[in-house]
This record gives sequence, C-alpha cells and structure tokens, in this order.
Amino acid sequence: MGRGKIEIKRIENATNRQVTFSKRRGGLLKKAHELAVLCDAQIGLIIFSSSGKMFEYCSPHSSMRQIIDRFKKASGTRIQEYDDKQQIYCEMTKMKNENDKLQATMRHLTGEDLTTLTMNDLHHLEQQLEVSVDRVRARKNQLINQQLDNLRRKERLLEEHNNELSRALIERQVAMEPKVIDAPALLDHFGTFYQDEQSRDLLQLSPPFSYRLQPTQPNLQDPNLHHHGLQL
Repeated sequence: MGRGKIEIKRIENATNRQVTFSKRRGGLLKKAHELAVLCDAQIGLIIFSSSGKMFEYCSPHSSMRQIIDRFKKASGTRIQEYDDKQQIYCEMTKMKNENDKLQATMRHLTGEDLTTLTMNDLHHLEQQLEVSVDRVRARKNQLINQQLDNLRRKERLLEEHNNELSRALIERQVAMEPKVIDAPALLDHFGTFYQDEQSRDLLQLSPPFSYRLQPTQPNLQDPNLHHHGLQL
C-alpha cells in the first residue's frame, strides 16, 4: 500500500515543520551528492533554515567560490563585492566628512572657531542658541514648578500629621491629669453651709432660753476683809 499524497503547503506546527526540514534536507543533500558523483556534475547547494542556519554542499574537486564565478559568467549576473577596497575607502571618506561637520557644529555651539563663519552663519547660529536657551529655561521652570508642587504637597501632609499628633497628645494629657477642684466654688459652698449652721444655732439659743448674769462676790473667808472693818 503506497503512501498518500501530502499537500504541499507550509506546515503550521513548528515541531513538525522542523522534523520535516531535517528529513528532507538530508535527502536533498544525499541526492545532490549522488548526482555529482554519478554524473560528474558540478553542484553547489546552499540552504538556509527558517531560523537562519546555513547548510551547503559542494560537489567533489570544486569549491563554492568556483561554482559562483562560473554562475556569474554563465548568467552575466554581477554580484556586488562588499570587500572592494575602493568602495570601502569611499564610505570611510564620507563618514569622516560627516563626522568633521558634526564636530565643527559642536564647536560653533560652544562659541569656538567662529572666525570661519559669515554674518549670515552667525545670525543663524544666534537664533539657534536663543531657541535652545528658551527650551532650556522652559524645561527648568517646569522642573521648578514640579518641585514646588511636591514641596507644597509634603507641607500639607506634614501639617495634617502634626495636627493629628497635637490632638492625640492633648487627649492623652487630659485623660492622665487628675481632676482639679474648683477652690472658689468649694469655699462658696462651705461658706454658705457655715452661715446656715450659724443661723440655725442662733435660732436654737433664742427664748425661752436665756442667760442670767450674777455679780461677782468677794470671798467671805478672806482675812483682809476683816482688816478693813468689813463685817457680814
């Protein structure tokens, strides 16, 4: 029973695609080698995988360079040589000129080597510097405003925290302090009580109660009385 036909299209599954690539690459290299040996053909085979890895095959007794040169002669195709010295020199010269221009511009912006500039060049340079200064000042003012906003925000937070701590401290002191006796009010209270008691005592001493005063009499047994001729 033969194998069924496989539809030729891109394999979506990455694992299956890699397995198929490995199998068919090996078969292709094997077929190229057989063709080169059996038929004495000059074959150059270059394969790049989807991950960028390169595989190549060159028929025996030849090199890939020889096969490419033969291909260029046969097809008339010109392949650009990137190692050409003249092209490399031109690229280096171009880059050097651009670098020199950039260095000169930097010196002009710092106020150096101005003798080679014309009046128009100096005017243009002045305008560029003014624009740069305005941008620098705008950015500086923006940063200053941001810092001020941050400081105001921190000040409000610290003030709120300080108020909370003050309230907590006052409540704690009030809770820990002994109760203070209001001395004037206490004296007024006891003064009123004393006056009431005194008035009550005076009411109790009023009639029918009374006092009787008796004159003080001399001692009748005193011998000095007889000396003065006093007799009872």
